[in-house]
Amino acid sequence: MASALLIALLAFGAPLFAKGSESWFGLAPCELCLWQRWPYWAAGALALFGAFLWRRPALLLAGLAAASSAAIGAFHLGVEFGWWPSPLPGCQAATSGGTASVEDLMRSLAPTPTKPCDQPAHLIPGLPLSMAGMNLIYGLSLATLAWRLAAKEPRA
Repeated sequence: MASALLIALLAFGAPLFAKGSESWFGLAPCELCLWQRWPYWAAGALALFGAFLWRRPALLLAGLAAASSAAIGAFHLGVEFGWWPSPLPGCQAATSGGTASVEDLMRSLAPTPTKPCDQPAHLIPGLPLSMAGMNLIYGLSLATLAWRLAAKEPRA
């Protein structure tokens, strides 16, 4: 039970820290940043479920959810490095396209300000590791921990 609660705590902590970094450190999230948070909520819920029933399968699935957040983080790093564009429309910086009127441009803007996904958000100034890079490391570490803890659980 303690292993599942640990994974739940660590999983729920990731999106809560990311949300806190918006107000504490003034970091603006992009659409891909927001996508990286959802798998952690799923991992936390699965781990909480595993604290009471089917611990081993729940921990395995929680690890898979954390790994999927890491995969989104890896994709986000590729967007930040310019290796590929993001397919999400919210990741693009607003442009006039050369032919749109000011009214058309204003209508196309998102209702809340967003940050283009190719502009990295750095938590620690001078450290060349963006929040997407930190998420990749954290997600892989959490997935590995969940899978190792699941391996120690008896098979049902």
